[in-house]
Amino acid sequence: MSKYKEILRVILAISIIVVGILHFAIPEPFVKIVPPQLPSPLELVYISGVFEILGGIGLLVPNVSRAAAWGLIALFIAVFPANINMAVNRIHLDNVPDSPVFQYIRLPLQAVLIAWAYWYTKPSSDRRNQASLINLDEK
Repeated sequence: MSKYKEILRVILAISIIVVGILHFAIPEPFVKIVPPQLPSPLELVYISGVFEILGGIGLLVPNVSRAAAWGLIALFIAVFPANINMAVNRIHLDNVPDSPVFQYIRLPLQAVLIAWAYWYTKPSSDRRNQASLINLDEK
């Protein structure tokens, strides 16, 4: 199980880093779904992008991976209102299916992301086998 857990760690980390980068490369779709009650949508998109990138990188740094996982959980909860806004107000985004079914199915997927990140809040039984950006071999 440890091998698969670490493969999934890398997949989550890379995915969240890519999404974070997209917040800077093409912020318009993200800005479009920010609830209108929130101030400075573009700045919020950039802030969430920074924390997505940091969280993804953090998942791959053993000394901070647990904190990064908790941070990603907080981030997934913080951006959930944007997903609700998109579904409730039927906000169309280019290259995203424009059906109410798809928009509402996306909502429980946020719980899957939270559960996935939560998996990495537990101490690793063998940190040497944790997917990592740094070498843990002590010399």
